[in-house]
Amino acid sequence: MAAISGGKTYHHGDLRNALICAAVGLATEGGPERVVLREAARRVGVSPTAAYRHFEGRGELLAAVRDHARRALADSMERAAARVPGADDPALAAEARLAALCRGYVAFAVEQPGLYRSAFGAPRTESAGRCTDPEPPAGEVRAFTLLTDALTALAATARPPRAARPAAEAAAWSAVHGLSLLLLEGPLRRLPAQRRDDVVESTLAMVVSGTRAP
Repeated sequence: MAAISGGKTYHHGDLRNALICAAVGLATEGGPERVVLREAARRVGVSPTAAYRHFEGRGELLAAVRDHARRALADSMERAAARVPGADDPALAAEARLAALCRGYVAFAVEQPGLYRSAFGAPRTESAGRCTDPEPPAGEVRAFTLLTDALTALAATARPPRAARPAAEAAAWSAVHGLSLLLLEGPLRRLPAQRRDDVVESTLAMVVSGTRAP
């Protein structure tokens, strides 16, 4: 898609995608509160009427932004895991991958706070006076799937192999999500960079060590 800047008229054929891109830019700047359909239309250079042909309202646009943000979060996790050097010991390799995925999760929150907050907002599609929140597509929960697969692989390296602990993926997700929120909006947001990194690594060590418990 061609870049869109203020004052330029929209000429691209895929208006829906252009509006989503504009809304993602708004979310990046200020989180989900910043996403307004009329403002996205203004940035694209079309009338609000044209925008409403593609989105019934702000809720639908927010849902599209949420989908994009969750995919970007999972991408950040996968990039972090891809940077982990190989290890001869399968258990160490599995532990390193799990820690890297969690590290990529927190890094996305710190580096893209507006998108991170948008990823976990609760946009609802408002139509004819009713609200619905349909089952999200598989792509939206890829971050959770990455954690689940990493925990399953780690459990398989145990001797003898065992199943992952019940609800381990939810516990791991809760740990990194809670830490991310504390770093963004809680008392940990004032930590200097080095201290913040220490807290992140300590939390990840606890997540990994928790998988070793019988």
